[in-house]
Amino acid sequence: MSKSRTILVLALGLSLGAAGQYWYAHRQNSSVATPIELSTAAASDRPVLYYRDPAGAPSWSASPKHNSAGQAYLPVYDDEEISFEQKPSASKPASSDRKILYYRNPMGLPDTSPIPKKDPMGMNYIPVYEGDEPDDGKTVKVSLERVQRSGVRTEKAESRVLVRSVRGVGTVTIDETRQTVVSMRAESFIEDLFVDRTGTEVRAGEPLFRAYVPEIQKAQANFISTLNGPDRLSGSIIDGSETRLRNLGVPESRIQEVRQTKTNPRTIDWPAPATGTVLTKNVVKGQRVDTGQELYRIVDLAHLWVIAEVAESDISAIKIGTPALVTLRAYPDDRIEGLVAFIYPDVKPETRTVRVRIEVPNPEGKLKTDMYADVAFRSGAERGAVLTVAESAMIDSGTQQFVLVAKGEGRFEPRPVKPGLRGGGYVQIRDGLAAGEEVVTSATFLIDAESNLQTALKAFTPPPAQNETLR
Repeated sequence: MSKSRTILVLALGLSLGAAGQYWYAHRQNSSVATPIELSTAAASDRPVLYYRDPAGAPSWSASPKHNSAGQAYLPVYDDEEISFEQKPSASKPASSDRKILYYRNPMGLPDTSPIPKKDPMGMNYIPVYEGDEPDDGKTVKVSLERVQRSGVRTEKAESRVLVRSVRGVGTVTIDETRQTVVSMRAESFIEDLFVDRTGTEVRAGEPLFRAYVPEIQKAQANFISTLNGPDRLSGSIIDGSETRLRNLGVPESRIQEVRQTKTNPRTIDWPAPATGTVLTKNVVKGQRVDTGQELYRIVDLAHLWVIAEVAESDISAIKIGTPALVTLRAYPDDRIEGLVAFIYPDVKPETRTVRVRIEVPNPEGKLKTDMYADVAFRSGAERGAVLTVAESAMIDSGTQQFVLVAKGEGRFEPRPVKPGLRGGGYVQIRDGLAAGEEVVTSATFLIDAESNLQTALKAFTPPPAQNETLR
């Protein structure tokens, strides 16, 4: 070491030592000074620059001495490095030792700079060090330390049954295919009623009323005449008379009775054509009824329909055969399972909803027409398993959707995908990903901020078509 440097260090040590001694003595509340005893010269041949307080107090001396506690000052040799700056950890190399390749836009825009600068929002461009740059045009790299600090989690793309719950409200209605109207095909006179009130349960074949029908009387008489006629009458004439009775709606049992007894009863007991409940009764005893007039309406209530109103935006998730769970507001603890049987072809302009028909059983008769019901459709259950990833893995750039495929060693590939149905926290991937690939499910935004995803995404964007030459 040169003489000038030694003199400079000694001068600095003396000045700092004087000030430090005063501060330290005041701090220790020392009022009596201890006699200074000079120690002998150091046995070592190493040159001593100065002496420092052994207690670590900011006190230095150009010659050996003792502090107020009687401890000898420690020598500081020429070959010792004294640094007042915090040294970097050995496990974490200083960034200054790594070569900066360029500076990238902090918002992920495809803009780089060879020198430090700020973006229009005043944010500093982020340095990209050697080893952190993308290894190709389709991947980005983030240091493993940042990946661990960000809490990045990955999950494999797997096939699963994706069920989406679509809800709607509806009402209970009768099954249109299970109702029957009772009417006469000729002018009739009602002489007696066997079913005289609505709500009566009837079975097919049971009598509803007794009527006098002049047209049936004439047809029966003609049928008997053909049966009693000479042998020369052909069978076609007999068959024609019998067909006439059938065209008037006469039950087969009455026709066979007339054939066998060859009698012409004046009245007929009209049987119920189907089993069910009489919901409508439009006839009274002694009434004259016209041809085609509705007398009874019989409905089988063992099966009913639920007409649900589904929002226009959700109708694409519902297909014929989609399972539905119906909960009646009158019986909130009872749930009835059914299937979608029909989707009506029109949209209600007032509510922007589409009607969906569900067929449900009603063996106990608990369901009543016009009851309100809440319907939950399990969309996707009929489609089977599809390739899915967690919804948190999806990143929307505004023009396309993509996921981050983990390649290991802190490298990630932004992969454009085509999403499909969503449900249960997962989204269907229709294209762009294979089963078993690891995708990032958490901290995707932090990876986006630490890397230059937009630059990597440009590799997946097809070049714009060249404009045709104007003629």
